[in-house]
Formats: sequence, structure tokens, C-alpha cells
Amino acid sequence: MTDPTQDPLQSAARDHLWMHFTRHSSLIDGGEVPVIVRGDGPYVYDDKGKRYLDGLAGLFTTQVGHGRQELAQAAAKQAAELAFFPLWSYAHPKAIELAERLAALAPGELNRVFFTTGGGEAVESAWKLAKQYFKLTGKPTKHKVISRAIAYHGTTQGALSLTGLPAIKAPFEPLVPSAFRVPNTNIYRAPVHGDDPEAFGRWAADRIEEAILFEGPDTVAAVFLEPVQNAGGCFPPPPGYFQRVREICDRYDVLLVSDEVICAYGRLGTMFGAQRYDYQPDIITFAKGITSGYAPLGGMLVTDRLFEPFRKGTTTFAHGYTFGGHPVSAAVALANLDLFEREDLLGHVQRNEALFRSTLEKLLDLPIVGDVRGAGYFYGIELVKDKATKESFTDEESERLLRGFVDKALFEAGLYCRADDRGDPVVQLAPPLICDRSHFEEMEQILRAVLSEASNRL
Repeated sequence: MTDPTQDPLQSAARDHLWMHFTRHSSLIDGGEVPVIVRGDGPYVYDDKGKRYLDGLAGLFTTQVGHGRQELAQAAAKQAAELAFFPLWSYAHPKAIELAERLAALAPGELNRVFFTTGGGEAVESAWKLAKQYFKLTGKPTKHKVISRAIAYHGTTQGALSLTGLPAIKAPFEPLVPSAFRVPNTNIYRAPVHGDDPEAFGRWAADRIEEAILFEGPDTVAAVFLEPVQNAGGCFPPPPGYFQRVREICDRYDVLLVSDEVICAYGRLGTMFGAQRYDYQPDIITFAKGITSGYAPLGGMLVTDRLFEPFRKGTTTFAHGYTFGGHPVSAAVALANLDLFEREDLLGHVQRNEALFRSTLEKLLDLPIVGDVRGAGYFYGIELVKDKATKESFTDEESERLLRGFVDKALFEAGLYCRADDRGDPVVQLAPPLICDRSHFEEMEQILRAVLSEASNRL
């Protein structure tokens, strides 16, 4: 076995690379940094040639799988023609073409596209737009925003304020004021109506109305919700939830922002998550899957109503990013959407999601698996100490079991996914949309072996 302390690439990684959301303490004494060097379909390979099933699509991103030459070629072709030009009062053909195509794909009158380079920037842009829109339309006190407990919306100061995860917010406080939290839709741990999904959905949605009334409808600008909430382990909405939320937002003139950074572009079997659950947002934020990760791109789709005040006189949305709508990224996004159509990836997810669910649900026979939940190709497996009582782990147990064993053991066994305890401990799976029965079974077999060992270690 190669000594990582003698490997120049490992040494350079330890000495110079600051990885995101990473504990670097384990690397100080010669720990090894996993180095992924290539990908092919639903698999990635490290610098030693070992293969891993990408059970998280990179980071809920690589929808079409790795190594797709048509996307690489689209990037190279565009870079040779026009590598870069900003959208600051100018345009370029690929941004125009992509905006038109996204507007045609989006539900309702979401006809205006504002490009960013990623999801956090898209969320930040949506909050800023909501505040300015109400100032321009004679309601300047509407600036507050509501989001859900445990939800993750990004790491910029505004997006982090919307995020409902206290532990990742604390190091950066004080944050942007005026962000408020309501309950999420985790029916597995529902405080009321746990046996009645529709009643629970009504209860959860009504907490949004309660928050608006408590803060004052004349002060609340927007509600930010993911179609299926990511953090905490994939909480789908109960029946009727989003329809009730839409009624509430309309009643109090509050914008409904559908944060689809993860859920858009096929993750749930539809182009947008709002289409899966049949509701009409005022804004959709997006990123990740729009290019399948082959180039960075994000943005927000906005209704004609919200753009209307910006049509007049000298009014400007004084906001933007140097690389928002980058020509190369836009070209890749267009090629990615072509690939979606050519290979019917939305249909593929719809035809296979029941099989994916049933394969993962086999794991419910393990004493450590409390719940399997999700939609499309987006699932969470909640781990519990006691299945009968749903008792979770202590912080020390979660640290020892989830980070100390499960996360590493899954990777060593050839499965890249996420073991997460930002809410209750879960293993998350969101594979490339090209995956089929053989990949589902491979995931289940690896998960079964590792989670069985985890149960024994309890």
C-alpha cells in the first residue's frame, strides 16, 4: 500500500487545499484525502483505480452520469467561439436561448430567467428580488422571510439566514435579520396527526399562516420551501400541503419561492419539483442538475408579475454576478437538456422510481433502519437506536457510529453517498438519473452489509 505521506499529490492536498465542509484534523497526521480522478456513467474512480458507485450524483448534481462526451464537446465548442462575456447590460446567444427554453419548460408564467453561478446565489437573489419588488409596488415594510426547520438553503449570508440548521449558522452570526422558521414535513416524527398525512400536511401548512399573522402580513415578503426537503433526510410534502401553502401566500400577498436547487431537472421525475406536486411558485431557484455539474450554473425563474416593475423608467435590479449565465455553462446546459429529451430521462425516473423505493425498503428489516422516505431518485434512510420507540442516537453515539463508521465504511465498500446528522441521522441517496435495477441492487447490498455491522456495533 502506498504511504500517503510520501505521495506528492496527497502532500499538496494536505498542505494547500481547503476542502469544503471538511474536518481537516484527520489529515494533519498523515490521513489520506480521497482523490477522484475520473467518472464513467454512474461510477467514479479514485487515483488508485478503485471504482465507486456514485450514489449521490456528485452532490445531487450529475443527472446524466459521468463522462458524457457531448457535454464536454459543447463546452469546448462554445469556449472556442466566445469563452466569456458578462450579462451586465449585454447578452450572448446561449444565455438568450437557454432563458427561452427554461421559460417554456417552467410551469405557469415563470417567463423571466436571472442567471447566477450556483444555488446559494440563486436563493440570495430571490430574497433580494422579493424585498425590492415590494418596495417598488408600495409595500416597503414587506421584507421578512419564512423557511422550515432543518432546511438548508445555502451558505451566503442571506441564504444561511434562511437555513434552519443552527449548528452551521452559529460560527457566522449575527446573520441577516428577519428570517423565521416553521415546522417541516417529517411525518415520521410528526408532533400531531402522524397517522393521517393529509391532516398533518394541513397542520404544517397552517403553521406558515400562523407565522405570517404573528409577524404581521404587512412585513412578510416570501416563503422559501423545497419541494422535497433535503436536510434531515428527504421529507416529501404530505397530500394537499403545497395547495394550502399557495392559498395562504395568495391571501396575504406573500411570494412562494420553490427552492429547487436539488429537486429540479429530473431528480423527482419531472423537470421541476413544483410540477410533481402541482403547485405554482412565484419564483423557482435552480442550479446543480441544469448542467449535470459539467459547468457551474444557477439562477431563478420569475413570474411576469415580479418583473413588471422593472420594465419602467430607470428602475434596475442592482444585483448580479460576474459569471452568472456564463457562455460555456449555458452551452452545456442546452446540451444537457437535449440529452434529457433524447434519452427520455424524466420517463426513465418515473418508470423506475417504484423499483428504487422497493429495493431500499428491503432495508427496513434491519433493526437500525427506522424509515425510508423520498421521491423520484431522491431518498433518505433514517437510522434509529430503537425501531419501536423511534429513539435516535445521542450526539456521542451519532459521532461514533455515523461519522466514525458508517460514512467511511460505505465509501470503502464502493458506495459514495451521504451519511448526515444535521437533523436525525440519515443516509441519503440521489444517484444519477441513468441508474437502473442493477445499480439499485448494488446500493442495497452495500448498505445492508454496512448497516448490519453498524447495528452490531450498537
